[in-house]
Amino acid sequence: MQKAKKIKLFLGLLYISIIISFLLLFFSKFSISDFSSYEFIKKNTNALYNFKDSNLFFLSLSFILFTIIWVLLLGFGSPIFLAGGFLFGKWLGTLIVTFSLTVGATILYLIANYMFKEIIIEKFSEKFSNLKNKFKKNEFSFMFVYRFIGGLPFFIQNILPCLFEVKIKNYFFASFLGLMPQLFIGTSLGSGIEKIINQNEKLPTFFDILSTKDIYYPLLAFILLIIISIFIKKKIYK
Repeated sequence: MQKAKKIKLFLGLLYISIIISFLLLFFSKFSISDFSSYEFIKKNTNALYNFKDSNLFFLSLSFILFTIIWVLLLGFGSPIFLAGGFLFGKWLGTLIVTFSLTVGATILYLIANYMFKEIIIEKFSEKFSNLKNKFKKNEFSFMFVYRFIGGLPFFIQNILPCLFEVKIKNYFFASFLGLMPQLFIGTSLGSGIEKIINQNEKLPTFFDILSTKDIYYPLLAFILLIIISIFIKKKIYK
């Protein structure tokens, strides 16, 4: 037992070290001001178009690998679905983003189940004890609803099913199908941003951006999804 605890402690410290190293490396190459500069974004967008046209497979594979690592480093989902829509459009982007986030989430679930299950139980078991029986009744269906509703930070969503001992097969496929509706909306928004940048040499006004159908349609769909999720949450989680 002591040896197993030492191995888990070592792996946990290694995992945290990788997260810190990644963040330090990322922010040593880019600054917040870079991403707030329209000229910087426009210039690099044109470079991405050229690269994507001749290297779509490589770009897709790189994006999938990056997303998996991002999820393992406890990154949140919104930058990924916006970037996926921006790079690949709403249809292909939805498939790539959903697959990537689902694979990353499943691997994180396996890691958390092995290394951090005791901590997760200690922190969350009392708060979510009412869900355990619901998961047992129909694991796949409830896992699908759990993913569809969301409402928790993405990395918490990924590890919380450790409490309910969800089977890997059910975790993966229910996550893939449950995440897809919200990710389609998110990638549609990212695709709309890409079109705005492509069509405008200068940064358009906030009103111009909001009045573009490629932006306000996904936003309206997102609001509708929130309303549906709240309704389902009240029914299921009561």
